[in-house]
Parts: sequence; C-alpha cells; structure tokens
Amino acid sequence: MDTFFLEFRDPLFGIIIFFVLIFVITFVSYWWGRYRYQKNSQDLDNFLKSFHSFETEGELNILIKNGELSEKSWLLLANSYFKSGDYEKSIEIYNELLKINNPSSTQEIMLLLGKTYFKAGFLERAKQIFLAILKNNPRTPEALKYLLLTYENLRDYKSALEVLEPLKELQEDIDIDYLYMKTLSIINNFQLTNDKKVQDILSIYRSNNALTYMIFEFLFRTNIEKAWQLLENSKSEFIIDILWQIDKKDLNFDIILKDDFLKELYSARGDIQVAKKSAIFELDILINLKEKADATLSFEYLCRSCQSSHPFAFNRCSYCHNIDTQMVEFNLARDYYKTFNEENNSFQ
Repeated sequence: MDTFFLEFRDPLFGIIIFFVLIFVITFVSYWWGRYRYQKNSQDLDNFLKSFHSFETEGELNILIKNGELSEKSWLLLANSYFKSGDYEKSIEIYNELLKINNPSSTQEIMLLLGKTYFKAGFLERAKQIFLAILKNNPRTPEALKYLLLTYENLRDYKSALEVLEPLKELQEDIDIDYLYMKTLSIINNFQLTNDKKVQDILSIYRSNNALTYMIFEFLFRTNIEKAWQLLENSKSEFIIDILWQIDKKDLNFDIILKDDFLKELYSARGDIQVAKKSAIFELDILINLKEKADATLSFEYLCRSCQSSHPFAFNRCSYCHNIDTQMVEFNLARDYYKTFNEENNSFQ
C-alpha cells in the first residue's frame, strides 16, 4: 500500500496521467467535432433539398418563421444565391426576412436587398430601397454610394450630383466622382450643341487632367480635329485602342510624324512606312510582317484597383466601382476581317 502511494506521489507518474488525460480529451473532442460537422452538413443538405422544392413564397415564409435556421444562416444562404447569380431566390429570402421585422437587422437586410436589386438590374426598386434606408438613417455611406450608382445607371445625373453633397459631409472623397458625373451630364445633355459639349468637357480636362480615356473617346467621336490637336505624347498609349480603330481618312499625319509612338503604331497598322522597328514587341512584329500575315491587335481592359478583366472599355469598373482605373492591354490576334475580305475577293 505504501508502495502505491509512493508511486502516486512520484512526479513522473503525474506527468504520465497528465498526458493521458490530454490524449483522451483531444481524441473525444476530435470525433465529437467530426460527428457534429457531419450532422450539421446533413441537416443543411436536407434543408437545401427541401428549399429547392418550394414553389410559393408562402412556403418560404413558413419555413423562416418556424426558425429551422437562424437569421444569420438565411443571410449566408441568400448571399450564396447572390454570388451564383440566382438573384430571384436571394431577393425572396431578403423580402421574407424583412417581414419578420427584426429592428436590429432591418437596415442591414434592406441594404443587401437594394444591392441585389441593383445587381439584377431592377434599378427603380433599388432606388426605392436606398431612399427608404436614407430616410431613417441619412448618414449611411454605403446606401448613398449605391444610390449614386443607381442614379448613374438611370442616367439621372442631376440627382447623382445631389447625392455627392451628403457624401462630402461624411468626409468621403468625391472629387473624381464629381468630375465623372459632371462629364456624363454634359455628354448626355441633348440641349447642348457638340461644340458647347466639347468646350465644357475641355474645361474640366484642363483643370484636372483626369478622365483621359473618357474625354478623348468622346472627342475622337465628335470632333476629331480637336482631339488630334489636344493629344499629348504621354497620353497616346492610354488610348491605343481608340487610335488603332480610327479610319485612315481621319488620321492627322502632321501630328503622327512628330511622335515616335504614333509613327510605330501606324507603321504597324500599315498606314505609313516610317518606323522600321519598335521597342514594343507586338508593334515590332506587325512592322516586320508588312502585311504578309493576317494579324492585328486585340484589346483587353484591366482595372488597376481590383485587377478584374473586361472585354470592353469602361470608365467605371463594374466590379469595384472605381472610376478612371482602366488599363488597356493589347496582344497579337488574327485579323478575321481582312481574312474574310480576301476570301470574298477570291470568289469574285
């Protein structure tokens, strides 16, 4: 008996018991966690299967009120539908959650509902949601920003400019937004002549040196002579796609021959035979091909802020909603238009 108590008081014995207890606790916790995870996953799978079978909003309303899932779980489910592009189901869930009338989460759910309406293209509904949020909580920056985007898409630029005032009061940086909305309002004002539009837009550009792509795209479309006169050497690469697509009859060779980049660009396109090589790989290849192959430049548009890729030019990124963040990337591609014309000529 004394021997047993002696071993019990032995520090080594205590250490062994300690590690055994840790092992047992860890073992039990691990398998209990796995069991709970599998059970929760099974319950969620069963729930999702039953949800897909619902045909009416009433059935969804009953399920939400029964409390089978917490409000947080419903919000996660709605968000998953949003990310997968199933906006209809996402909207149904948000609308049913609002009917529960939980004051602590009403504003959050309304904001999510408004963003879903906006993403789905229901702009009037989105506008009403954001206005309702701001009626009760006027100092809500996210609602103001989405209301600004909604007015922009509705082409209600006057209202969009008014939204910028409360954002400014909230210490938000609105400088580029103001210039952008002001420029859009000028371009889309059908009461102004093209000359007046050009005058007002150039006033904005000269004062701020921003929105280069947007402004020159408008100038080359409406007043190409003025566009050539104002084009700076440092801006040419920012609008390479616009310059590449200009008809040969509209080229200003006096300006082109004074700029190395423009000489390389239009030598690569085959309009002039001035540049013999280029430091830009794609232009150098086209210059050396000299129309021996049906090749041209293709363009891709990247956002400097979120690095998203777009097939078409943009002034505001559709992903991060930042303005004037476009970068033009170009690559060699087959000139299908030229190939098509040559095939047609061969049949004549």
